[in-house]
Amino acid sequence: MLGANPTANSWSNSGLDLHLLVEPGSGRRVGVEQALREAIRDGRLAAGERLPPSRTLAVELGLSRGTVSAAYDQLIAEGLLIARQGSGTRVAEAVATPGPVTPPIVGSPKPAAPRHNLRAGSPDISRFPTTAWLGAARKALGAAPADAFGYGDPCGRIELRSALADYLGRTRGVRATPDRIIVTTGVQQALALIGTVLTASGTTAIAMEDPYIPSFRDTVRAAGPVVRPLPVDGDGARVNLLGTGEFDGVTAAVVTPSHQFPIGSTLSPARRHYLADWARAGRLVIEDDYDGEFRYDRQPVGAIQGIAPDHVVYLGTASKTLGPGLRLAWMVLPPHLVGPVAEAKRLADHHSETLGQLTLAELITSHAYDRHIRASRLRYRRRRDLLADRLKPRAGRPLTGFALSGIAAGLHALIRLEPAGLTEAEVLSRAREYGLALEGLSGMWLSHEARPDRPQGLVVGFAAPSESAYPAALDALVRALSWSSNPR
Repeated sequence: MLGANPTANSWSNSGLDLHLLVEPGSGRRVGVEQALREAIRDGRLAAGERLPPSRTLAVELGLSRGTVSAAYDQLIAEGLLIARQGSGTRVAEAVATPGPVTPPIVGSPKPAAPRHNLRAGSPDISRFPTTAWLGAARKALGAAPADAFGYGDPCGRIELRSALADYLGRTRGVRATPDRIIVTTGVQQALALIGTVLTASGTTAIAMEDPYIPSFRDTVRAAGPVVRPLPVDGDGARVNLLGTGEFDGVTAAVVTPSHQFPIGSTLSPARRHYLADWARAGRLVIEDDYDGEFRYDRQPVGAIQGIAPDHVVYLGTASKTLGPGLRLAWMVLPPHLVGPVAEAKRLADHHSETLGQLTLAELITSHAYDRHIRASRLRYRRRRDLLADRLKPRAGRPLTGFALSGIAAGLHALIRLEPAGLTEAEVLSRAREYGLALEGLSGMWLSHEARPDRPQGLVVGFAAPSESAYPAALDALVRALSWSSNPR
């Protein structure tokens, strides 16, 4: 019986699982030698890796200990293995393993990665609150019940939903209870789930701000509805158009009222009330509050959900406050949508990752999340101010032909290019020459056709670079915008 011989099953707790394929037809010792050589040379056994004792490997392979010992001795003689008293047999440090095969270059070589990054959409991930996150994770895991490590509620962990209900009510004016919140892997997944549910209930057309994030539009369209472009101006989305014939059949609208992306405007009070009244007439508003925590020149604008909670889906995310790598976002839903969206979430991926939810819940309830956001707000405001200062015209640096806007809030700004100045294509081309990653406004319209009523511009994300990298990124931006080909 296997369990009767302790030596026979000692391989199961030897500390190293080792898969060796001994070719049939070869001598037993030769076969073990060749299998070990291949494992070393293809990198499966790394330099310095400790091998199982000869007795243990012999039991696993069904061979005699002498056969395995002889194979080890031969590879030691070849310099592939080393044996030291008290430390066992290891792969020699000097063993050279082949590097990855580099395919031949066909056509032009791949361009080098940009040296500077001013793309919008990400915070400074180098300032992720690692210490606070680790502390919260330890506390959360120490208190986690056993069921936290099994399959869970599609709506998300109750700990996080409870923490979010309190936090969103306190900071964003959202009227939420834990049973109305569903945790998702991002705003994009939230839009996909809502689009699927609305399509199943008969929705055929959804209005979305124009310009907006192209991938978000694609997500909604993939769920089924037709997307109708809702124009945006200095007072936010022109929601009064929703009541006109152009939007007949539209029963839902996706908006970014606190800080429109990418224009940067805030929905005016009159339009906020119009939109809420439009929703109360049997329609639905989907409020993307992606960076509502970051306002610099006045108090934060409360969420529209707070004035029409039964007709607004509120979307929030940790991607801008902490980092997109966490894949944590949330929806606050009207009661009639909770069940259908939860079922759509279950069918999509059952539920979001659990450990991050527990950690974020602890971070929020301990108020470490608030402290991190306050510190981030001060840091990003300084960056915004530096951006505005650097773009002022100076002697010898003819910076004209553009205007900076959308900087009262958020993590990005819009540089509108005037018709008499450099074109968007010219600035983006110059930016690439200076190693700067930058996005243009043109690619964010639903239709990419050039029209006189559409300004050209640059969407500048001033949060993404690290503190040390930010000044050099601004230098590259200034050079790209300058009329001079060789600015000092």
